[in-house]
Amino acid sequence: MNILLLSVGTRNLIVRYFKRVVGEEGRVVAADMQRIAPAIYEADSRYIVPRIADERYIDIVLDICRKEKIDGVLSLIDPELSLLAENEERFREIGVTIIGSSYELCERALNKMTMFRWLRENGYRCALSYDNLNDFYADLRDGKIAYPVVVKPIYGSASIDVLIVHDSEMLEMLFARHKDLMIQEYFDGFEIGADCYIDMISGELVSVFTKKKLLMRSGETDKSISFKDEKLFELIERFCDDSGWKGQIDIDLFEKDGEYYFSEVNPRFGGGYPHAYMCGCDHMALIVNNLRGERNEKHIGCYEDGMYMMKYGDVSVRRIDTED
Repeated sequence: MNILLLSVGTRNLIVRYFKRVVGEEGRVVAADMQRIAPAIYEADSRYIVPRIADERYIDIVLDICRKEKIDGVLSLIDPELSLLAENEERFREIGVTIIGSSYELCERALNKMTMFRWLRENGYRCALSYDNLNDFYADLRDGKIAYPVVVKPIYGSASIDVLIVHDSEMLEMLFARHKDLMIQEYFDGFEIGADCYIDMISGELVSVFTKKKLLMRSGETDKSISFKDEKLFELIERFCDDSGWKGQIDIDLFEKDGEYYFSEVNPRFGGGYPHAYMCGCDHMALIVNNLRGERNEKHIGCYEDGMYMMKYGDVSVRRIDTED
């Protein structure tokens, strides 16, 4: 079983986890646009590729798949998910499975306003969101929303350019200077992350790990604690059934007055996934089972609550210019 991981960056642990599950019978291949992306050096083979916007990009990835006899490919960054899904047929023709959701769902997740509208239309509680000042000010006057609010790019990722705004002066300045911004309701409390795996054969949600995020850094969970709530598990299962996601997804939610509110969905491994893995939720094994044509059994909430994750730093030092 050979796996290709794209845009691996600093996700060294993800590469290691896949290597453990494929063992000596398989290989993990990693690609990134930078030679100094440390995670590529954890893989069995590594490739330096152009930016995903390069018109040659998909052809290059397909060539890697042929050369390395790849069975499944996935990306670890949001913008690439739609690109892979859009070219799913080309990969299928050479026997490669895209590990992820459809193009429509990847685009829905990437556009946070589209995701918000879908959630509202389908009856899910979610953070109030606006892509124009007129609608926001109307709800502000009616008392439906209040400062502070969160301002972020509609197509943003990794919490880049996310700001807490406390007044209209700052809000209007941001909208005057930048395009494609949105305003989102601010929740004062714990953010919740849910690492989920939807079986790619049955379409059934088979694994969920939930954690309260205690500290964030650069858009990723830095410290968190595991917890369980059957009400939340049931909500996530209904959401996944209604949506049609496949493979790994990462859901951000908030709890308010005993109810759960959806914030965002990332159809990939999130930065806090190592917490789930180290508590026994091995989604790499579930992926490999699916690639072998095996359906996974449902094991939702099969982990211990009250387990803390605490990230810490590490370094890799090597002479790259003589090795590549």
